[in-house]
Amino acid sequence: MDRSDQRYQAYISILREELIPAMGCTEPIAIAYCAARAREILQELPERVVVGASGSMIKNVKSVIVPHTGHRKGIEVAAAAGIVAGRAELGLEVISRVSEKELEEIGTYVERTPIAVQHIDNGPVFDICVTVSAGEHSAMVRIANYHTNIVHEEKDGKALLDIPVEEDCEEGLTDRSCLTMEGIWDFIQTVDVNEIRPILEPQVRMNMAIANEGMHGDYGANIGKVMEKLYGDDDIRILARAYAAAGSDARMNGCELPVVINSGSGNQGITACVPVVIYAKKLSCTEEKMYRALALSNLTAIHQKTKIGRLSAYCGAVNAGAGAGAGIAYLCGGGYEEIIHTVVNALAVVSGIVCDGAKASCAAKIASAVEAGIFGYEMYRNGQEFHGGEGIVTKGVEETIANVGKLAHDGMKETNEEIIKIMVGGTSK
Repeated sequence: MDRSDQRYQAYISILREELIPAMGCTEPIAIAYCAARAREILQELPERVVVGASGSMIKNVKSVIVPHTGHRKGIEVAAAAGIVAGRAELGLEVISRVSEKELEEIGTYVERTPIAVQHIDNGPVFDICVTVSAGEHSAMVRIANYHTNIVHEEKDGKALLDIPVEEDCEEGLTDRSCLTMEGIWDFIQTVDVNEIRPILEPQVRMNMAIANEGMHGDYGANIGKVMEKLYGDDDIRILARAYAAAGSDARMNGCELPVVINSGSGNQGITACVPVVIYAKKLSCTEEKMYRALALSNLTAIHQKTKIGRLSAYCGAVNAGAGAGAGIAYLCGGGYEEIIHTVVNALAVVSGIVCDGAKASCAAKIASAVEAGIFGYEMYRNGQEFHGGEGIVTKGVEETIANVGKLAHDGMKETNEEIIKIMVGGTSK
C-alpha cells in the first residue's frame, strides 16, 4: 500500500484513535469521566447525583472493581470517584492520580451522598447521563456511542454543548468502512514501522506489565496461574493464553496499572497484544516484525468490532482472539491465505460466547478466544478448514465477518436484554 493511498493514513489514524491508555475497566471509567466533567461544570462538590445508564452500561459496570477506590464496585462508586478525585482532562485515565486522602473521601462520599442509578433507553446501546446538583445549581453531562464522546453539557438548565446523537454513530472518528482484511494485509507489509511504533510501543509496555502482574499477583480466579500450573510453562501456546488471561484477571480485579485498549476495551487490547508479543519473543522475531504483527492483530480486531458495535451480548474477546491468531500466523511465516483462514476458523469455533459484563470470568473467556485463534492457524497449517455453508461461515472472510456482525449486533439484542434482566433484576426494563 503506497503512502499516497487514502487508506494508509486512515489505518494509522484508526490505530491512534483506538489504541489509547485507560486505567481500569472502560465502562466504569467512562462513568467516572462523565461525572468528573459534570462536577467541573457545577464548580462545587455535588450534594446529589443521578446517573442514567443504558442497560449494557449497567451490565458492564455491575461486577467489576473500580481502581483507586479501595476495591469497591458499582456505578455509584465509579461516579463518586470521578466527582471526588477525577481529572477530566486525563480522559480514560481520569482516576489514575487518586491520593490517599482522596481515597478516603471517595468512601465517605459514597456513604453520605444520595447517588441514584436509573436505567435509561434513549436509543444508543452506549449511553450515560450524569446529573449533579448542589443547592439551587445543577449540571448535566451526557456521553453516547463511545467512551469519551461527550454530546451534551448543561448548567442550571442552559445548554453549553448539544450535539445530535444518532444511534450507534461514531461521529468524529475515522471512517472504519475502509477496513478490509486484504487492505490490512497490504498495510502491515508496507507501512513504515516508525509511523506505528509510537502507537504500539505503549501497548506492548503497559499490557505486558499488567499480564506479568497478573501472573505473579493474586487477582480474581487466577486463570493464568491455574493454566501454568496445570499445563506447565514450556508450551508457547499455553503461555500466550495464560499471560493474556492473567492481564484480564488483574485488570478486572483491582490492579491499578493502566492498559492500552482496543475498540474501547482493555480486555480486547490485552487479548490482541499479549499473545502476539509472547510469540514474537519466543520465536526471536525482530522488533519490526512484531510491530507489523501487532498492527495486523489490532486492525483485524477493530475491523470485526466495527460491525458488532461497542457493547453487545457478544463477547469482544472473540474478535480480539481471532486478531491475535492472525498476528501469530504472520509471525510463524503465514501469508494472506493463512491469515484469513485463521480468522474464519477461529470465528467458527467461539462466536457463541456471550458477554455478561466485566468481571473475573472474562479472563477464562480470553483464554478460550486466544486458543481458538491459535487453533484456527494450526488447522489451516495442517490442511484443515471450515467451509462456506457450515453454520455462520460463508465463502469469503469479509462475508463471514459480516455474518458475525449481524449475529452480534442484530441477532443478540434480545439475548442482551435477558442477560441484563438476569444480572440487575428490577433495574432493567
